[in-house]
Amino acid sequence: MNIYSRLIFPTLIDLVMSGEDFANYRRIVLADAVGSVLEIGFGTGLNLAYYPTGRVQKITTVDVNPGMNKLAQKRITASSIEVDYRVLNGEKLPMADDIFDTVVSTWTLCSIKQVEIEIAEIHRVLKPSGKFLFIEHGLSNEPNIQTWQHRITPIQKVIGDGCHLDRPIRLLIAKQFNNLDIREFYSPNTPKIGGYFYQGIAIK
Repeated sequence: MNIYSRLIFPTLIDLVMSGEDFANYRRIVLADAVGSVLEIGFGTGLNLAYYPTGRVQKITTVDVNPGMNKLAQKRITASSIEVDYRVLNGEKLPMADDIFDTVVSTWTLCSIKQVEIEIAEIHRVLKPSGKFLFIEHGLSNEPNIQTWQHRITPIQKVIGDGCHLDRPIRLLIAKQFNNLDIREFYSPNTPKIGGYFYQGIAIK
């Protein structure tokens, strides 16, 4: 992992993702979190403040970037929820099958190298009837926007530490989850090329 990924990107992504628009999306997505939770791509811990404290017992977090730790630990210390913070590659989780009530991913599937393996792992560790809660950005439903997403993704992968603008999130999740409730929309204050959002719940 290079210096940009470890030292610069964590501060940059924390700043970009701290706005009120993103906070509102976090509130909506995390309102359904219950019990034992696994969060994929914990980053700097921006989701922590929006978990329903009376319903979430413990959060196990996974993030491959050790550079996120400094900012994340401040939020973990301030949280009333027990957090098991782990620096791990989510494509090979060391957890047993069927152990989490909820898995959460917010703006993370865009940057995982082997995203299909990751989603299979999410499905594996969820309990039967467990919920995968997510909000992601990805491939637009407009062909002209898709063209620019494909063109700019190679640059975005460098700036965004592996982030793809053009992943078909609905199709990727549907390969593992048959019970899928998903909404697709443009975030009103985000450029279309990076602001086509997929928000939903997948049930095992």
